[in-house]
Amino acid sequence: MREYSPLNRVNVEPEHLPVMLEETLLCLAPQPGETMLDGTLGLGGHGVELLKRLSPGGVLIGIDRDPEALEQASKRLSGVGGEYRLLHGTFDRMGELLKERGISPDAALDGMLLDLGVSSMQLDRAERGFSFQNDGPLDMRMDPGAEESAASWLARVPVEELSGAIRRYGEEPQAGRIARAIDRRRKERPIETTGELAALIEDLVPRRGKKIHPATRTFQAIRIIVNRELDCLEETLGKLDRYMKPGGRVVVLSYHSLEDRLVKTVFRDRAAEGFFLPHPDGLQRPGEAEVRLNPRSRSARLRAVVRAGG
Repeated sequence: MREYSPLNRVNVEPEHLPVMLEETLLCLAPQPGETMLDGTLGLGGHGVELLKRLSPGGVLIGIDRDPEALEQASKRLSGVGGEYRLLHGTFDRMGELLKERGISPDAALDGMLLDLGVSSMQLDRAERGFSFQNDGPLDMRMDPGAEESAASWLARVPVEELSGAIRRYGEEPQAGRIARAIDRRRKERPIETTGELAALIEDLVPRRGKKIHPATRTFQAIRIIVNRELDCLEETLGKLDRYMKPGGRVVVLSYHSLEDRLVKTVFRDRAAEGFFLPHPDGLQRPGEAEVRLNPRSRSARLRAVVRAGG
């Protein structure tokens, strides 16, 4: 069995290990002089290693919707040297964001990485409201400056729409019961903290020895809605052929079946249309050693394609 590489320990705190770093670098194959985009820069775990390999002469473009993450990533990247540009926004707006910096997005990129989901920094901080492990405000916004928090959305959404969202985005069999229970509670008083929501669901759907907390799927559904995660992903995947140079490599790391199913479908369809080719190392899961070191990587799945014509 291949031992897990110390690459995953460089320039990041232990709780912020970049997922499947070796596999990502293998598929993206960054070379000096190339231009690559990390559309979910986070704390820069992947970005630092990409920037090292793009120098000299290359450029790393980092996008993230969380301004605090961009600030921390900038500190890490500045210690590497080389050229990088950081953009605040969502990756579905990459064309617009590049134009604002005077960069034509058309065939601009030799590589692109999308590491989906929530960062460890966001999960671990109770005040961001993503997790029920530590009680905090029911927020869930990846960009704290975005308009609507989870609490605000939960207070206004009709019960039928809420039930449908929990069923679709959380794949929760008890979606109807959970939505009706939330509706009853919010009529009495607003649901304002992660602990309140998690306790309500656990009372309704007891854990009964299950490892996964009964609120997990509902939290996932609300988070996806509040941050437009699948909408952003679908829109971006549909435009990949515009952004990538011939021979350009695309890597997507997904963490649940909804994301992975969408990536798989779009990659397959774009390949059938002749825009992309399957990457020879383009379907991977984390190894046992990585999962032991970083349990949050256990659900990750990597998919990769190459822009045709290279």
